[in-house]
Amino acid sequence: MGVFYETIPESMIEWIRKQHVFWVATAPLSASGHVNVSPKGGQYFGVLDEKTFWYHDLSGSGNETISHIYENGRITIQLCAFEGGPKIVRLWGKGQVLENGTKDFSDFVSKNSVELLPGTRSIIIVDIHQVGSSCGFSVPFYDFKAYRPVLNDHFAKKEKRFKEGKADESMDHYWAYKSSWSMDGLPGMKRGLSAGKKHKVEPLKKMVGPLAPTRYHAGLGFSLLQTLLIALLAFMVGLAVAWYGGPMIEDVLSGVKSSPLDLHVPNWTQAASRDRLSGLWATH
Repeated sequence: MGVFYETIPESMIEWIRKQHVFWVATAPLSASGHVNVSPKGGQYFGVLDEKTFWYHDLSGSGNETISHIYENGRITIQLCAFEGGPKIVRLWGKGQVLENGTKDFSDFVSKNSVELLPGTRSIIIVDIHQVGSSCGFSVPFYDFKAYRPVLNDHFAKKEKRFKEGKADESMDHYWAYKSSWSMDGLPGMKRGLSAGKKHKVEPLKKMVGPLAPTRYHAGLGFSLLQTLLIALLAFMVGLAVAWYGGPMIEDVLSGVKSSPLDLHVPNWTQAASRDRLSGLWATH
């Protein structure tokens, strides 16, 4: 039976910190967009407190998480027990991207004594609003063997080649090529987008077939909260126009009728406007 909490129980925090792998799930707002699930391995994550989870976002060929967080902020973390008692834990929350090279990134790394890795793209922070724990009775047992060193070794070699003078081996070039857009064409890493413009790097095409985006688009860049506020503002403006607009229009029509410029507003136009306004006010 599932149990829900508003914060991570103290007894669960230490269990989370001991896990070797977890999954990150995000999705775009568009119904035609693609849900993304990313496995993360290594001791590159932590729990700051009962409402805050964070992890190293290492560079890779995909960039879905950053794009989705920038668009709507939604994110879910899942962890499973592969030894001992069965358990599945999910952390639902709002994500925040601290890109490598920004002050927020540097401040977080310094404050929390984070050891950076070659190819670290960003720090993802999850502000948790719901925690769920379920049985995991069908999850199989696995014995942990070791972490794969391949990714870290790859970017260490890339960094070495860049320092030896190969400019196109820079992380900025890599991020411009692979991290500037999502597979649905949503903007991703800001540093990657900037580097792409500066160095004229064509982004990697990430989809094939009829569902592949024909062009990349920056969109309006509004968060979910901003979108809701815009909708509320539009509603209030519409209400104000409906309530106060009638007398204003009548005043304008009266002014036009008595205008010394003799604009010759047809009588039938004025009459029709008055009829429509009378019908509007009859409903209030």
